[in-house]
Order: sequence, then structure tokens, then C-alpha cells
Amino acid sequence: MLTPLPTPEEMVSWDRLSIEEFGLSGQILMENAGREALQVLQSYFPTLAGKRVVLFAGSGNNGGDAFVLARHLNDCGCTCIILHTKDQEAYRGESAYHLGLAAKAGVVFMRLHEYDLDGLRFPDIIIDGLLGTGFSGELRRDYASWIEQINRFGARSFVLALDIPSGLNGYTGKSGTTAVKAQATVTFAAAKIGLFLPEAADYTGDLHVRSIGIPRFIREDNPPSSFGLDESCFTFLPRPNRRQHKGTAGHLLVIGGSPGLTGAPALAGLGGLRSGAGLVTVACPAGLSAEIKSHRPEIMTLPLGDGLDWPEQAATELSEHLERFDAVVLGPGMGRGQRAADLLQGYLELDHPPTVFDADALFHLVGRLDSGPALKDHSVLTPHPGEMARLCRVSTTEIQMDRLVWNRRLADQTGAVSLLKGAGSVLAAPGQPNYISPFSQPTLAVGGSGDVLSGVIGSLLARGVPPLQAACLGVYWHGLAGELLEEEYPQRGNLAGEIASALPRVISTRAAPG
Repeated sequence: MLTPLPTPEEMVSWDRLSIEEFGLSGQILMENAGREALQVLQSYFPTLAGKRVVLFAGSGNNGGDAFVLARHLNDCGCTCIILHTKDQEAYRGESAYHLGLAAKAGVVFMRLHEYDLDGLRFPDIIIDGLLGTGFSGELRRDYASWIEQINRFGARSFVLALDIPSGLNGYTGKSGTTAVKAQATVTFAAAKIGLFLPEAADYTGDLHVRSIGIPRFIREDNPPSSFGLDESCFTFLPRPNRRQHKGTAGHLLVIGGSPGLTGAPALAGLGGLRSGAGLVTVACPAGLSAEIKSHRPEIMTLPLGDGLDWPEQAATELSEHLERFDAVVLGPGMGRGQRAADLLQGYLELDHPPTVFDADALFHLVGRLDSGPALKDHSVLTPHPGEMARLCRVSTTEIQMDRLVWNRRLADQTGAVSLLKGAGSVLAAPGQPNYISPFSQPTLAVGGSGDVLSGVIGSLLARGVPPLQAACLGVYWHGLAGELLEEEYPQRGNLAGEIASALPRVISTRAAPG
């Protein structure tokens, strides 16, 4: 299944239901969290005896997790000191229970406000249990100071964060004033959504997701609002049929091309072919047909009009051929002139196949969506942040501040699948969860990469994969291709066409799909 990514609030609900409806005690859940943290530490330190460990314990459940871990580390022969943020008598519930057990086991407790961190000799291990996934907003000055001290120790000490590095927002994955930079993070039950987003990567170090006993039926009956893409996306990929021929493997039409921009539709076509389409045709102004054909002889062309610009009745001319195609990619290199705008408007009025609206098609969609959905429900939109900003009439900065929210708005407004590209691409469709890509590969940040992606999604649509599944698989497959290219191009320098050529190689390293 896809990777569940609960928000902090959804994770709290899972905890509450496990306690109130299933009957697990909060003490057991906290004990399980502490023991899982111990196992993660043991994967880095097979022998813990003799290690000096300083545990920072906040006022919430993260502090309680630190108390459990300290007790087990003490039993392993570590010298432990817990630096806690509030008086021991002020802890309540499960945290108070586990504080008491740690104290009985002989763990040393010191109030953090009264402790001289500047005089502390570098320990072997630092445990960050200051702030949990519920933190948001600005750090208090004292917490910011403690986090800076933890990062100072991190130059020579191993830092393990419990559930989330303190100072990170569990929803956005972003740091405010400062945040703990851990060598490893152990998060419990599921990766909270912020930990999966690329903004968190510089702080989490190695991310370990560990079960603490939340029952499966609670997680399945109360699914999160977001999921991460993973290998299970390949179950959407149609299996090759030994009896199929080019005419039964999907015929993709790419509509695009203008003077100086003939490479874009050719790259989309190449992405379609490399991801399994039997046939790819590029519809373009007739005067550009030979140039587009020269990019790849395997790509056929459908010349429209007789010049370098789209003909006046391009949509009408195109309509005579649409029934031959199983899916369409509209927009790569199409241009931003009035004739291109007229083509888009005419296309929207046609009975057309499943369509990916990309690049210049998105430019011309601005203003055409204000009166309600103008797209069929088998449409896929693939904006990058700048294109999304134009569609939503806000700044790119606003889009990047809350990518999930803006992407969801566009999907709900249009009735289409919306794919907001970039590091950690996000996908949404009306009535469906958010889906998030785990990839933020520098090898994908090259001109033409988005054209290849649109071709992959179009190819999958042409082979009968439903739009949301096609977009999710396309993004994941495209991301894996970028990851594979990083082995050959660790300092970038790859070309967009090489992303397309890597697609079949990605499949060859995976188990047979289907």
C-alpha cells in the first residue's frame, strides 16, 4: 500500500482511539516508543555499555518517550542524565509514570533551566525529546537556545531525535527560528507528513519509522489525508502482453511546438515511447513538422495548416483526427500567441480523450476556469510553482508556503487531477487524499524534464490507466529515473532525454509489474 502520512492532529486521533476504543494504555504506547528508539540506537551502537548519554526532555509526550529510553539505556550500562524542562512534580499521566520508573532505576535528573550546558563535556549521544510534532509557530527564546546547544554538541556527538527534530513543523516540515539537526530520527507509528517533505531532510538525518502498536483497523478505518508514493505505484503499470502490437499498446497524441520550441513536444513524445506507448504522434504547425520529426524518427507528425503558426481553425482540423488517439498531451512548446489560445479554447469544446494539460496549455487556461470546472474529469494538470501561481492568481512564494493547500484548491476547482511539480511533487483529485512524491533529485531539475513527465503520464493514460493512478505512477517512475541518473551524474549535467532513456532501466531493476 502507499505510505500513510498523518498530520500531527491525525496522529493524535490514532493515539486517542487506540486508548479509548481499543483499550491500550498510554503507558504501553509510550513504553513501546521508548523501546523502539532503543533499537534504533542499537543499530548505530551495537555496544552501548559505557556510553555517555544526555537526554533533553520536554514537557509533553516526547519528554515521556525520553524517560522510557533513559531507563533502558541505563539498563544497557550507559551513564545517563535527563535534562527536563519543567519540575518533576509537574509531569502528569504517562510521562509522570515513566519519569518515576526512570528515577527508581537510578537515572539522574536535572532541571534544564538550571543546568550549565556550556560546561557540559561532549557526550557520546544526545537524545532530542524537547518538542513533538504538535509544535508550530515561533520558538521561545529558551528553547531556541537549547536547540542551538544540541546542534553545537552534534558536531561531535550522535544526535537522535524522538518523533521529530525539535523546532520542525510536523505539518510543513519547515524550520522556524532554528531546529535540531539530527543524525537520525525515529518516528512512531507513521511518518508525520512534515517528515516526508523535502524541507525536513536537512534536519532528520536517517528517518526510521517504527510501530508502537496502533491497531491496523484504527489506521485503516481512519485513513490520513495524505499518502506518500512508493513502490506500490508499479501495481498500476499494465503488464506487457506478448500478443499485443503497436496499435494495441496505446496511441498518444502530443499537441505542441512553435518556432524555437520544437524540442518540448519531441521530449514529451520520447517520454511516451520510453514508458511503453505503442505509437506517438505530434500535432504541430505544418512548417515545423520536419524539424520535430528530426528529433526522433520514431515519432510521427500530424501537420496542421501550412505555416509556422497554428492555423485559424486548428481545433476543427484536429477534431477530424482525435478518434485515432487514446490520450493527449496538450501544451509542450505550443507557444503563447493568440492562435495557440484559440486552439486551446477550441480543444476544450471538443469531445476529447484523456488529456494532460502542460506548459503553455496552462498559460492559456488562466481565466478560463473562473466560472467553474471547464475540464473533463479525465484531465491531468501539471503546473510548476510559477504556473500554479498564475492559475491561482497569487505569488509563487504563497504557493510554495503551502503547496498541499493550493494544489488541492486547483483540483477541487477544476474537477481534474492536479500535479504541482517540484521537489516533493504533490498530487490531488476531488474527493481523494493528497499524494506526495519522495523525490527531490537535482538530476530532474533540467529543462525538458517536465515535458518527459507529461509524456509518461500521457502514455499511461493511453494504455488505460485511470488519471490519478497514471499521474502517481508517472511521478514516481520519473523520480526513480532521476535517482538512477544521480549515480552517473552526481554533479548533474544529464539531459532531459536521458531521463526518458532511464525509464526502461528503472523497470528492469524492479520486480515484474502487475
